[in-house]
Amino acid sequence: MNPGIPDEKGMKMGMKWHTEYHWFNTRRQREFINITGLVSDAVRAAGISEGMALVSAMHITSGVFVNDEEEGIKTDFMEWAEKLAPFRPDYQHHRTGENNGDAHLKSILFHHQVIVPVTDGRLDLGPWQQVFYAEFDGRRRKRLLIKVMGE
Repeated sequence: MNPGIPDEKGMKMGMKWHTEYHWFNTRRQREFINITGLVSDAVRAAGISEGMALVSAMHITSGVFVNDEEEGIKTDFMEWAEKLAPFRPDYQHHRTGENNGDAHLKSILFHHQVIVPVTDGRLDLGPWQQVFYAEFDGRRRKRLLIKVMGE
């Protein structure tokens, strides 16, 4: 916790910081995991009322995004990503010995991090919004960072 600065009444208000790391080892090569509960738990652990939560995928073949928890849209996302960045053997990246060039491209489509507002001690999401971890080169251990900051 930072020492803070005085408010208009002279009381010190302190910024709190809380960091968590979570590990994933997905069952499938490509998978979306709803992590809204993990992010909410981190906000509660931080003990803030107002602030934000940064959620960041810490691998170059995964991402984080906010959208609807609905199977149809998640299937549509995977199909869309495959059309834009299909798996194929001729990516330049494959010359390194890897075969996941498409996963690198797909991760760019979904971003590597999001910031979610916190209001009254809770994630301030829209009525259908959820936070997802997106994996495009799975079945191996990957890390996620949740950093909560606020007062």
